[in-house]
Amino acid sequence: MVIGLTGGIASGKSTVARLLAESGAHVLDADKLGHRVYEPHRLAFRQVVDVFGPDVIGTDGTIDRKVLGGKVFGKPDELKKLTDIVWPEINRMAKEAITDAIATNPSQVVVLEAAVLLEAGWQRDMDEVWVVIVDPEIAVARAVSRDNLPEDAVRKRIASQTTNDARIAAADVVIRNEGDLDTLKAAVAAEWVRLKERLPA
Repeated sequence: MVIGLTGGIASGKSTVARLLAESGAHVLDADKLGHRVYEPHRLAFRQVVDVFGPDVIGTDGTIDRKVLGGKVFGKPDELKKLTDIVWPEINRMAKEAITDAIATNPSQVVVLEAAVLLEAGWQRDMDEVWVVIVDPEIAVARAVSRDNLPEDAVRKRIASQTTNDARIAAADVVIRNEGDLDTLKAAVAAEWVRLKERLPA
């Protein structure tokens, strides 16, 4: 069973991933795979440099993500050039990791935590899609408090993301995270029990 887990900024997606790992799932983090995409020996490294210029290479020989971010931030066409390079490579690495995990333990539940799961189209490779939903106003308050970000920057980021309605429409399981941690833990535990009932014996 392979689950794609997604949610917007400050939704609690990473907390849900941690709770699923504690329940026994094998969790893969697409963000961490995304960092590896930029390693100098990988194809995506050369493609990024070719498209965005040699000045994206930092003094340590790796991609300077701040410089690269400055080239794509607020520029949809440039951002698409980047995601067209990076997303397929992350997907390839994720598939390899999923295959390895299942080969090690065929009955294992594997969770791919990915903020861009739906935007990148990776949900097509999942057995189920789980989404973590939070009211945008709660997300703004959490992100401002947690990450010390300006409120208008958080609102712009939320506005640029897939909407909650679109996430719910794509979901097999919806986890609402608008209460405290204990409430979230109970919700995830209940979904884990239901998941176990759906798994083949």
